[in-house]
Amino acid sequence: MTHEFKASSVEELPHIAAFLLSKWGNFRIFAVYGRMGAGKTTFVKEICRQLGATDQTNSPSYTLVNEYAANGITIYHLDLYRLHDLDEALDIGILDYLNSNAYCFIEWPQIIKPLLDENCISIHLHKEPDNSRLISIETP
Repeated sequence: MTHEFKASSVEELPHIAAFLLSKWGNFRIFAVYGRMGAGKTTFVKEICRQLGATDQTNSPSYTLVNEYAANGITIYHLDLYRLHDLDEALDIGILDYLNSNAYCFIEWPQIIKPLLDENCISIHLHKEPDNSRLISIETP
């Protein structure tokens, strides 16, 4: 099932993130798709804030993985853009993250698609010509 939202500004993201967590917060793996500049990191930051993360959240583009604590839970924010193949993802311990029961928000998840199961929520962000964002959430 797909649910679509249009965000004309970042001020609308808290409402969308809260809705996502209220409906599918029991899921732990979120694959976040979108081109460069689509707003993937900005949306993940808002979701982390909604979960209660107080740490400075930023893009893990160079570190590959950022870990945050929030109300006794662990959140992993992964950015796989710089990886070249599935073997590199396995080398960084992707299975440990996926099997940790922590929240995992994965930007550029295409490379690990074979590892994602039917319990993964897919979030697609698309930058519209008017600079708004179309956010599509695909649920199992």
